Amino acid sequence: MIQILLVDDHAVLRDGLRSILDLESDIRVVGEAVSGEEVLKKVEEYRPDFILMDINLPGKNGIEVTSLVKSQYPNCRVLVLTLFEHDKYLMEALRAGADGYLLKDSSSEQVVEAIRKVSQGDSVIHPRMTQKLITYHQKNSERNENVLSEREKEVLFELVKGLSNKEIAEVLFISDKTVKIHINKIFKKLNVKSRTQAVIYAVQNQLVPFS
Repeated sequence: MIQILLVDDHAVLRDGLRSILDLESDIRVVGEAVSGEEVLKKVEEYRPDFILMDINLPGKNGIEVTSLVKSQYPNCRVLVLTLFEHDKYLMEALRAGADGYLLKDSSSEQVVEAIRKVSQGDSVIHPRMTQKLITYHQKNSERNENVLSEREKEVLFELVKGLSNKEIAEVLFISDKTVKIHINKIFKKLNVKSRTQAVIYAVQNQLVPFS
């Protein structure tokens, strides 16, 4: 059971999300918060597995709160759900430790699917924001030494696109187990601990071939 804290300062949106998530047998909304300060209190009170986080909040914004939550509760998954499409917010959210980034025009099915994927350890980024990552990469001219094998770069490229292990396996015609082995090697070589950190590193240091 995925226990979720809903974070948004708009009651209508919270009510809508709760109605959607209440229909899912494996998801339970354990609480709601309307401000950055309230998030920290509710996380302490309810100890959720997962936070659906807006960025534009009274007081501390969602990015600041994500960083604080992740520092205290590193196993708590955070999926940002926002109107902000600028790459600045995307990169700041990922640096803060967010496990995914969705836009509010996502369908209810996309939101539910993203929650499940992120809960399983995958990284989910809205398709339009994936393009923002590519643009960010193209603007960044600084190159670091490439320490990854060609296959590891292929796996990393699919990670940047937000694919799950199973999807990467299908695209590259390899097994799920092989994908996991490559991802573990990537983490070690890049000195990162999560898929989102690997994505940030890849984009900032041009480790994957964007076209």
